Amino acid sequence: MNELCNILIVDDEILVRQGIRHHLSWEQYGFRIVGEASNGKEALELIESLRPHIVITDIVMPVMDGEELTRIVKQNYPDIEVIVLSSYGEFNYVRSTFQQGVADYILKPKLDTDELLQVLQRTARKIPSIQYQADAGDHPITMDHVIDKLISGYSIDYDAELLKQTFPFARFALIGIEQSAQQGAGRFYSASDLFSRLTDRVASACEQIQLRQLPATDAHAAVFLANLDPREVESWMAAVREVAQETKQADPQIGWVASRLFDDFNRISEVYQEELPKLLSYRFYFPETALLMEDKLPRPVQVNSSFNLKQFTEEMKHEHFDTAFADLRSYVAAMSRNYNSTAFEFKSLLGNIVFNITILLGNQGYDMKELDAAKYAYFKAIHDALHVHEAVRLLETFLEEADRQIIAKTQQGSSTNMKKLLEYIKEHHAEPLNLKTLGQYFHFNPSYLSSYFTAHHTEGFSEYLNKIRVEKAAELLRSGTTSISDISSMVGYSDPSYFTKVFKKVTGYSPSQYRREHLH
Repeated sequence: MNELCNILIVDDEILVRQGIRHHLSWEQYGFRIVGEASNGKEALELIESLRPHIVITDIVMPVMDGEELTRIVKQNYPDIEVIVLSSYGEFNYVRSTFQQGVADYILKPKLDTDELLQVLQRTARKIPSIQYQADAGDHPITMDHVIDKLISGYSIDYDAELLKQTFPFARFALIGIEQSAQQGAGRFYSASDLFSRLTDRVASACEQIQLRQLPATDAHAAVFLANLDPREVESWMAAVREVAQETKQADPQIGWVASRLFDDFNRISEVYQEELPKLLSYRFYFPETALLMEDKLPRPVQVNSSFNLKQFTEEMKHEHFDTAFADLRSYVAAMSRNYNSTAFEFKSLLGNIVFNITILLGNQGYDMKELDAAKYAYFKAIHDALHVHEAVRLLETFLEEADRQIIAKTQQGSSTNMKKLLEYIKEHHAEPLNLKTLGQYFHFNPSYLSSYFTAHHTEGFSEYLNKIRVEKAAELLRSGTTSISDISSMVGYSDPSYFTKVFKKVTGYSPSQYRREHLH
């Protein structure tokens, strides 16, 4: 039997990729779809690990187009044949790829099963390593083809005996792995490297087990299918956990997830399409956990579905910033433990908060020029955050900067208010002043005014008022023969004996001693 011809599909439209993938039962014609990529950069990463015989690529794609991909493939992998998909207006691109050595091209508007099969068969015959023949269709449907159909959401009839021969044990599980696409995140493991590591560790821990690597759809992800004996579940999970922890030490951004065990093989589609993506999405909330499993997760925190922005806005408008920010931090802290909320929803919440605070403070006269200019950088950084702690730290940095702007204006305003208070006291010191009358004039609560005065001046209100009155009394004592009783009344004291007591406490002299000393 001839070797199957392996194909990699590269197109930024998922419907085109899925359409080609499921056009035919490819293995019956001697072909196998080994992977998909949405642009040339992803394709190159997959080519290194999958080593396909043929690459089918679109011309116009983001990040790296088909023309550049073709040039690099023919330069670095001359044995790989390239077939180009193009539209009517892309002839110049197609001509350029032919100069670089493409095998053939197909117009996407005319793409049909017969033409695609004929082009692939013509191309496969050029590859000496697989010795493709016209009767390559002798290949029966394999379990790889069955799995590929099921995990893609298609139904397929298959031989129960084939399933039993391939997977002889009673339990199934899927393992999913994701790595960061960001540069410098840590060591990058290929899917084949991860599969080899897992196979070696599991083989030493379990006797009754089968492992299979599923088709790759992302260069930064891998999925493995395990078929195991129920008696070896604990040994299996221990082996998976060990490999997960070891790889996470080398790459902190890598994450492993394990599905629940299932007995019915047909559930592979549901587990692949629903359970694994859900578990992988939880990694945003559990970045330190090497291996995530549904039954090992803590109970999610129950939080109101939306932040009370109306109440927050009212607190901000009334300049109750401590209360507003405390409520906000409390809500965000709770949301950071509610992993049922998607990363997108959590990041959108933080982005909306940054936007609203910037607008609210700007409308209230705070200097928000720097933060207003920086808000788009905050939006991007929050959007790119790999985990919940990083996103919360970014919000906290923003709130700290907003606090600095609030304090700066408050201090500036406090200085002005304090100056007005001191000037008023000097001008009206002879009147019956107290915290209540002063508070009424300046619209301050008397208890707040007392603490405000102490916080923003070296003396309390009473000490300052007495000092001003004693200074005025000392001037009168030095400048004439007005009686001490009259001077007491003139500077605001109705009780001469109390005046004498205060005067001596401030100056160290009684009023009469002070007059004699200074007249002499």
